[in-house]
Amino acid sequence: MRLATQVMLLQLVIVTLTLIVAFGLFAAFNRARLDSQYHVHATDIARVVASSPTVITNIARYDGAPLTPTPQLVDELARGPIQGVASRVQERTHVLFVVIANADGVRVADPQRDRLGRHISADIAGPLAGQETAAHDDTVLGRAIVAKIPVFEPGSNRVLGVVVVGLSTKAFDEQFSKNLQVLAGMAGALLVIAVAGSAVLARRWRGLTLGLRPAEITGLVRTQAAVLQGIGEGVLAADTSGYTTFVNDEACRLLEIANKTGRPVDQIGLTLRVLDVFEAADSAPVLASVGERIVVVSARPVSREGRALGTVLVVRDRTDVESLTRQLDAVQVMSTVLRAQRHEFANRLHLLNGLLQAGHVGEGLQYLEEILGSGPLGSALPGIEAIRDAYLQAFLAAKGAAAREAGVTLTIGENTWVSGRLGLPVDVTTVVGNLLDNAIDAARTGGNDVKEVEVELLQNGSTLHITVADSGDGVAPDFVDHLFTEGTTTKPDSGIPGGRGIGLALSRQISRALGGDLWLASAGDPQLRLRGAEFIARLPGVMVEEEQWATQT
Repeated sequence: MRLATQVMLLQLVIVTLTLIVAFGLFAAFNRARLDSQYHVHATDIARVVASSPTVITNIARYDGAPLTPTPQLVDELARGPIQGVASRVQERTHVLFVVIANADGVRVADPQRDRLGRHISADIAGPLAGQETAAHDDTVLGRAIVAKIPVFEPGSNRVLGVVVVGLSTKAFDEQFSKNLQVLAGMAGALLVIAVAGSAVLARRWRGLTLGLRPAEITGLVRTQAAVLQGIGEGVLAADTSGYTTFVNDEACRLLEIANKTGRPVDQIGLTLRVLDVFEAADSAPVLASVGERIVVVSARPVSREGRALGTVLVVRDRTDVESLTRQLDAVQVMSTVLRAQRHEFANRLHLLNGLLQAGHVGEGLQYLEEILGSGPLGSALPGIEAIRDAYLQAFLAAKGAAAREAGVTLTIGENTWVSGRLGLPVDVTTVVGNLLDNAIDAARTGGNDVKEVEVELLQNGSTLHITVADSGDGVAPDFVDHLFTEGTTTKPDSGIPGGRGIGLALSRQISRALGGDLWLASAGDPQLRLRGAEFIARLPGVMVEEEQWATQT
């Protein structure tokens, strides 16, 4: 049975039971209300009769005297004033009967003449004791509501007689039946409305559940939860109001957030970069740093049949890939430098071979001396000899070659001195590489005729201090406060997945992870030769002294 049908049947059962209970309660309440009204009505009529001066004066004549239902007594009572009062009240109020008896229980007024002078059959012990009573009772005239009121002697509590008034329950039952008919009609109308509403709701449920049965929905939800929790990607979903509806464990791990659904997305601890991607929801993959991780995030809107359902954010871990990429970049730099050195070395050997083959031994020896005095092969950067680490030399040489291709001159600062070896070459080259790439690009696109970038490296124990300055136009004031925020860039979109604006943020993250920092020392000074921006980085623990290097190797 489909869920919509089950819901409809359940609603009908609940509505029907509710109507039955409500009908019963209303019927009981209505009967109690009518019963109270008729009791009060009968009691009021009996009180009026019992307080009548005619009744009080004349009933006293029969107090204590033995009465025998002789024809003379019956005729006297039938023509007497007490019977007249009783008959008039019965006629005007349309009650079933009005009976008046003396203190001995002998009828002195009765609608049936043959019962005058006879003892009353009803229990009048209560009224004779001065109590008023009213209750349903079976009488010779039929079922009635009977009120019994004592007749008191004026000025005392002595009971002279009893007034008994009966209201037929036929009118009571007719009124109660009319009320039940009205109630039944209302209940029927409500039941029809409930059936129609249940049918509409069932149709709505059928559309919402795609016609699936409860077991199928349960299985689908369990399967979906297992899949979303089991994949190696983080998934975060939110509704159209921006409240989270689902967060799997991988998303909590990668984004460093708690698994709390039902909260606004901007209050669960997402970084500004990730939050911007989520709000943009343009499906473009973007690199972002979260803690010590590099992740790729993308968000896209979700809809069904033209109705927006919310937004889904997908997170992939790129930390290991980015680390391998940086290592590969470093290897490629070394490979480029080695190819250049091999080419230069081959050219020199060919020249030396030609001199020796031609018998110019003296010139060959002189050429060798010139080679030995010209420094290492491929060292096209003046001052690079102040850096003893071959890896760092090769890296700077490669960056110098890239700068020359861009029309920019890369120079080594005069205060450069690096006597040790790199202990963390990937981290160092990542920071230096990002700073140099930005500086070269700024110098190339700047309005200064001088296209130059200066890098200065200074070792202090295991700490490496890095200063990079360029001759570009500097950093605009609007970008200074957001310079290290992910996604901040003045460069056009390259179309590369992940976009731009990650280099400086990543470099600062690496610096701070090492216990150091990266900051903007100068946004630009037109009075200087290198009037562009100047960045300084401090990287503790990345250098190894000669003795330590020898021990480790």
